Amino acid sequence: MTRLPARTAAARGSVASRLRSQIEAAEAEGAAREDMVLKLTHSDVSHLKRDSSLAVTDISFAAGVMRFLGVRIEEGGVQASSLDPV
Repeated sequence: MTRLPARTAAARGSVASRLRSQIEAAEAEGAAREDMVLKLTHSDVSHLKRDSSLAVTDISFAAGVMRFLGVRIEEGGVQASSLDPV
């Protein structure tokens, strides 16, 4: 069995840039951001919260809900992060 080298965060890009691309692609296909849900791992949420390259307006916390670029985030309960365009 051949093992693939571990991918570093730099090699795969930031969590924010990956999610931004997914959101923009879904939006281009006709999905509205208010209808999308990001189901993220605890690790990906942590990376988003600590990403100093993000604008203050990219992440919001209101009424107990975290949003990235206007898309609601559900944290945990998944092994891999995903965007559900609902």
